[in-house]
Amino acid sequence: MKKLAILAVAASMSSAAFAATETYVIDGTHTFPRFEYNHFGYSNQVSRFDKTSGKITLDRAAKTGSVDVVIDAKSVDTGYALFNEHIQGEDYFYTAKYPTITFKSSSMKFDGDKLVAVNGDLTIKGVTKPVTLTVTSFHCMPHPMLKREACGANATTKIKRSEFNAGKNAPYVSDEVTLTIPVEAVKE
Repeated sequence: MKKLAILAVAASMSSAAFAATETYVIDGTHTFPRFEYNHFGYSNQVSRFDKTSGKITLDRAAKTGSVDVVIDAKSVDTGYALFNEHIQGEDYFYTAKYPTITFKSSSMKFDGDKLVAVNGDLTIKGVTKPVTLTVTSFHCMPHPMLKREACGANATTKIKRSEFNAGKNAPYVSDEVTLTIPVEAVKE
């Protein structure tokens, strides 16, 4: 009986070793957050940010982890250089004072083994608001070129520009903005 108890303790310790947190570094060459808004009712415009960094930690067995994303707001790319400068001004991103946009998670939600949402705080222009990123796809596997574990996801949320002191021209230019973060990250 004593040997059985020792084996049970040893087995539980070895399974705990498999449930380890893994850290992934965001790949800035495959992570381009974008935002979409309606322009005067004519069309939905989509722009992106060209520089993103951060880390993701995952303990898939425990279904926990964290997400820390830093977006360089000065890297905004609307497809038009003059407009890039315009929306970096005080009325919108105000990148001279607030050069980054950040997302820091507070919790992750799984449905079985599938990550379906990440709750956290989004900070734009010095204003922090809680948001939920809905994860529309999530996949981890060995990267075929790097020969290391990598994970990718697409996550989206809706925000109001006015809640981040960037609501100029609303409602003509929609207050509601869809923020989408397609992310790829490689294990450290």
